[in-house]
Amino acid sequence: MDPRIDFKTHEFDYALGLHISLFIIPAATDRPVDFINIPYIRIGSDTRKLSDFPEKESKIWQKDSHACFEQGIAKHGVNAADVIDLLSTQAYFDLLKIPYPSNQEGVISKMLAENLITKDNAVYNITQLGAILFAKDLSKFETVQRKSVRVIVYKVKNKVETIREQIFTKGYAIGFEGLVDWLNSQLPANEEIGEVLRKDTRMYPAIAIRELLANALIHQDFSEKGFPMIEIYSDRIEISNSGIPLITSERFIDEYVSRNEKLADLMRRMGFCEEKGSGLDKVVFHNELFQLPAINILVGSNRTSVIMYSYKPLNSMAKNDKMRACYQHACLKYVSNEKMTNQTLRERFEIESQNYAIASRIIRDALDEKYIKEVDPDSKSRKYASYIPFWA
Repeated sequence: MDPRIDFKTHEFDYALGLHISLFIIPAATDRPVDFINIPYIRIGSDTRKLSDFPEKESKIWQKDSHACFEQGIAKHGVNAADVIDLLSTQAYFDLLKIPYPSNQEGVISKMLAENLITKDNAVYNITQLGAILFAKDLSKFETVQRKSVRVIVYKVKNKVETIREQIFTKGYAIGFEGLVDWLNSQLPANEEIGEVLRKDTRMYPAIAIRELLANALIHQDFSEKGFPMIEIYSDRIEISNSGIPLITSERFIDEYVSRNEKLADLMRRMGFCEEKGSGLDKVVFHNELFQLPAINILVGSNRTSVIMYSYKPLNSMAKNDKMRACYQHACLKYVSNEKMTNQTLRERFEIESQNYAIASRIIRDALDEKYIKEVDPDSKSRKYASYIPFWA
């Protein structure tokens, strides 16, 4: 059968000499169930071929097109005590800075209002939103257990030798700070020798890492296979998630569209990420502050990766790296209500003023590739020319 069905069985003695085995089969969620490549559907008390009922098949796919991950059910039929046992309700109130209720009824009421759980007669269902954020252990929720964050640390620039690998099984909200701390502890650092003591300085800006991690968690496509993953190499860090973005990668800095709005809203309210549209500009700002090459956004067939590189001198950067940095600098200036100029680009790359021709060449290449455009293309003055992103 495809997809595989999670049968659950309950056995009990009903009466003297009568033993009952009860099979619980959950409803199909995202597509009909195939048996030997033929989809079937339950009609009354009969199991029939889905192809015999085209109108019902159409309704199934229409339902899937409007499906919302956050509203899906991660665990059915639990009582109030189970909710508190499976979810870190204390973390919810702490992160939102709300006093913890004095009784169980108050806790459950708030969970219901936030759509972390739903009520089903005398029992409760834990939603996927509740599980993915507040599960004490994601492995106890079958629909989201494969969405645990994985971190792999490699010895050099390739995957040949792994130093360590860690899987974080807590819900994103309750595990985020611990994940960020552990991640930063694994990142390489540069050693500076001062007058009195040695100290390590971070190779990557912690704020940028935090924002990229939050973005990967929030914007992933939960309907796709795969999990959020962070791969640390000696010269870069790659943060990836399942799914392709809803907007082009060139517009990440100024636009905001999320396929998981409730998840994004709750993560923002808890302080894990920035307000709409102001996360990646912070990444670019701190990337420039650390004099790092521009981040690179790669979109595959069903996966999106953001790569942050360690320091590299300008003369070691490839032409595409320089143009990408020029474009991102223009975007950052634009969303700050400023314009990029030769001078601002020199400051970004720490190019001395007498070498302005180096910045001019980078700008010319970016113009030729249509990454940027001139604010006033009719102006004859190159000295005071200013530039904006191609989409502005």
